Amino acid sequence: MDIKDVRSRAGAMQARAREVLAESGIAGILEDAGLRVNLIGSLQMGLLAAHRDIDMHVYSANVTTDFSFSVMAKVANNERVTEIKCINGLHTDERCVAWHVFYKASDGELWQFDIIHIEAGSQYDGFFERMASRICEVMTDEQRDTILKLKFETSGMRDYHGVEYYEAVIADGVKSVDELDDWVKKHRQKEFYYWMP
Repeated sequence: MDIKDVRSRAGAMQARAREVLAESGIAGILEDAGLRVNLIGSLQMGLLAAHRDIDMHVYSANVTTDFSFSVMAKVANNERVTEIKCINGLHTDERCVAWHVFYKASDGELWQFDIIHIEAGSQYDGFFERMASRICEVMTDEQRDTILKLKFETSGMRDYHGVEYYEAVIADGVKSVDELDDWVKKHRQKEFYYWMP
C-alpha cells in the first residue's frame, strides 16, 4: 500500500467516523445529561485508520454507577445501538466507568464507541487529552504516515493498542510490521505505564 493510498483511505475513514458521530447523537445525549464531553484518541488526532471506533472521555463530579447507568440508558434507547458493555473502575485509581457502545450506522456498518465516564478533578481528568495534544505537537508527517500504514497493515491480524503504534514510531523509530511486532513483545513484558511524548 503506497502512502497516497494510505492517506486517502484514512481520510475517508475519518470523514465517515465524524458522520457516524453526528448521526448517532450520542455526544448530545451525554452533554444533555450535564457531562463534559471530549473527543479523544485516533479520530481526534487524525490517526484513525481501519478500525471503526470512536473514543470519548466524559466527565462529571461524583460519578456513581447509578448516574452513569441512567445516562447510558438514554443512549440505549437509540434503536441503532445493538449492545452496551460496562467496566466499573470506580474502585480503582482511574475513578471511572468504561462503556463500550456498539452502534449500527445508517450504511449497516458496526461502530464501537468507547466512552469513559471519569470523575472530574481526579488523577486522569484531562490526561489523555494532554497526551493526544503532545502526540500531535511532536509527530512529523512521516511518522503520521508510518503509523497509519502500520495500522492498515496489521488490521485484523494484531490486537495492538493505538498508543503502542504511537510510542513505537514516535519514540523508537519503528517503521515496519516486523519491527512493531518485536517492539510490542518487548514492551508488554514491562510493568504497565501510560506513555506521553
